[in-house]
Amino acid sequence: MAFDEVLAERIKERLEPEGVTAKKMFGGITFLLQGNALANLYEEGLMVRVGPDGMDEALARPGTKQLVFRGKEQNSWVVLAEETLDDEVLDHWLRWAMEVTAELPPK
Repeated sequence: MAFDEVLAERIKERLEPEGVTAKKMFGGITFLLQGNALANLYEEGLMVRVGPDGMDEALARPGTKQLVFRGKEQNSWVVLAEETLDDEVLDHWLRWAMEVTAELPPK
């Protein structure tokens, strides 16, 4: 698994106090809230759940692109360029992903 271990630790520090768990899956490390994925850190960057209603706003921000999985665009997920993830930006995206994921029924 090729992902940025330092960034993974930064994310864990922010999310574990919120009850988020981390699990190695999907070729990286996935962060789960009540069994639902809210983010995944993998070789291509950090993907975060923004919800279908948040796509336009998310894609308008620098360093984002729509997640494409197996050739299909994913309507609720964006991939973030790691070089854009200073503490303030990372906090923003993780809060957004937490809010969207918290609205989902637990698994």
